[in-house]
Amino acid sequence: MNQLKPALILGVFICLGMIIAGWILGSSALKIKQYERIVSVKGLSEREVKADVAVWPIRFSSASQDLTQLYDSMEINTQQIQAFLKNEGFTAEEITTASPSTTDKYAQQYGGNENVALRYTAHQTITVYTHKIDAVRAAQSRLVALGKKGIAFGGDDSGQRTEYLFTKLNDIKPAMIEQATENARSVAEKFAADSKSGLGKIKSANQGLFSIEDRDSNTPYLKKVRVVSTVDYYLAD
Repeated sequence: MNQLKPALILGVFICLGMIIAGWILGSSALKIKQYERIVSVKGLSEREVKADVAVWPIRFSSASQDLTQLYDSMEINTQQIQAFLKNEGFTAEEITTASPSTTDKYAQQYGGNENVALRYTAHQTITVYTHKIDAVRAAQSRLVALGKKGIAFGGDDSGQRTEYLFTKLNDIKPAMIEQATENARSVAEKFAADSKSGLGKIKSANQGLFSIEDRDSNTPYLKKVRVVSTVDYYLAD
């Protein structure tokens, strides 16, 4: 009988320990479950900005039956275009002139030589790389004056479309991220209020990727910058 008492007492303590441990684990699980109540929201920030870099390729061509005359013609056209650009306010550092590309139609495998009026053709591109966006747009409208002098220009259909770039994203990125986060919090607060809960701390946040697109096809020098942030908040009763 005396030997049973210690075993009985030990069993009682073991049972009490299991009950207490179970209560602690149950309480912890409840707390963990409460913390798992989250709301995931998205916050948007958009801005319209003006491009700060223009890449303007000016492609022109000429044709002749005589190769020497062709090169002379291309040289004169090049000088006229360069003079025009400098008169429009562009510096020599902003103007890049590529070498002309010449084609001999007689040398082409499927030439049909008997129907070729002018044997040689040449194409050349002068590129303006500048921060003067308004100057580019103004000069483009006056380029027709050179066309009237006999210079044949290639248009957008020849892959020579002016490209407008926005390179100052880092200058506006912090403010846009802040705005997107504030918008996300406003949405989360509304959700929490509707569900009769309180909004807790941030569980996780994803900044999202910035996108830069033309505002529309008619004004490529105006850009729309956009970012969507995703934020997960804890909900509290």
